[in-house]
Amino acid sequence: MIEKQEINSAGPKIEMSKKVAIIAWMMAATCYFYQYVMRSAPSVMMPELSTAFGLSSLAVASVIGLFYYGYSVFSLVAGSTLDRFGPKVLVPLAVGLMGLGAILFATGNADVAGVGRFLQGVGAAFAAVGAMYAAANYFPPAQAATFIGATQMFGMAGGSAGQFAVGPMISGGLTWSYFWIGLGAAALLLAIPLFFLLPWRDSSRQQKNWIKTSLQGFKIVLLNPQSLLCGAISGLLFIPTTIFDMIWGVRYLQEAHGLEFGSAVMRSAAIPLGWIIGCPLLGYLSDKIGRRKPVILGGAVVLLGCLAWILYGPTDVLPPYSLALVAGIASGSAILPYTVIKEANPTRLSGTATGVVNFLNFTFSALLGPVFGGLLASFSGGAAKMELSHYQAAFTPLLYGVIIAVILTLLLKETGSRAATITTENLKEATV
Repeated sequence: MIEKQEINSAGPKIEMSKKVAIIAWMMAATCYFYQYVMRSAPSVMMPELSTAFGLSSLAVASVIGLFYYGYSVFSLVAGSTLDRFGPKVLVPLAVGLMGLGAILFATGNADVAGVGRFLQGVGAAFAAVGAMYAAANYFPPAQAATFIGATQMFGMAGGSAGQFAVGPMISGGLTWSYFWIGLGAAALLLAIPLFFLLPWRDSSRQQKNWIKTSLQGFKIVLLNPQSLLCGAISGLLFIPTTIFDMIWGVRYLQEAHGLEFGSAVMRSAAIPLGWIIGCPLLGYLSDKIGRRKPVILGGAVVLLGCLAWILYGPTDVLPPYSLALVAGIASGSAILPYTVIKEANPTRLSGTATGVVNFLNFTFSALLGPVFGGLLASFSGGAAKMELSHYQAAFTPLLYGVIIAVILTLLLKETGSRAATITTENLKEATV
């Protein structure tokens, strides 16, 4: 007989067998994989997009960055609506919306493509928060960091595939527009099994005055200083991936270090490949030791060293791909604030909390993406081909951002199981 479990009884009531929970989570994680493919794929086709849209590379980067505007803003909506309705209907609709956005992006018209890219971000927000919602609500709290890390592993597998697999396709002659049409069609097909395999949410616990309850939930989460710290830490640790690697990584390696396109794609893809290892590994380590802060701090410090080497160190000292791989593994610590914010807020607001940290996190990418593009244009003087010094000047602030993340982590309250045990023991001793 399959064991049944009710997860997070203080929050959404979700009773299911372990087998169904794993299947539902894997389906949600597959959506996360898909949206990361969509997010990272433009980095390997920048020249083709520039020609098709009739725009400079910097202008194309701005169009691509519209993804993060839709993603960050609608993360808030996604969190509260998932707390209310669950993922069964919302996640398939989100995947369909991403498919529509991909098809619009394939038109070759810059304005229409911008709308499509924004819609991709909107759908991706629901897919991402839905995947994190499944990881947080379908399994016991003691496994939260492990499953949230594993969910991010799926995402970064998509990020790696968006560069590692798509790059050779484009260089092999696949038309960029056909790629996006195929990606859109795949999303529409994926939405069908999603609807049938994701579980229904128990309707008996749905509040009648949903809007008022949602606003109260936002107020609770946003007024919690720990929530703001989680969003800032995660955002500062994510930027080297979302802006530097996924938008400029391939071109940086080609222009600043003279690598061939294929080699540049492989090295750039090693960073999200590192995430595939780092997210579940660091999540498991955090659950194992019962602490969150030491793992975040350790990952941030290693990421800082790797990023400094990538920008300023020699390229022929370390084995190929090793530096990018280690950087990806270390930056997997950026996913732990997703666990911390859930533990620092009421369980019934797990979706809202995930949406808030996603909003704060990717607001950094949405707002700072054009800033870094502008810095690059300023330091290069608008040159068609940029040099190493231009990239160093433009992206050195990323190092300061990671340092700030380290400082903010020191201010974060520990929420791991070990900290809770110590607190309980101290209370008992004080009573005695």
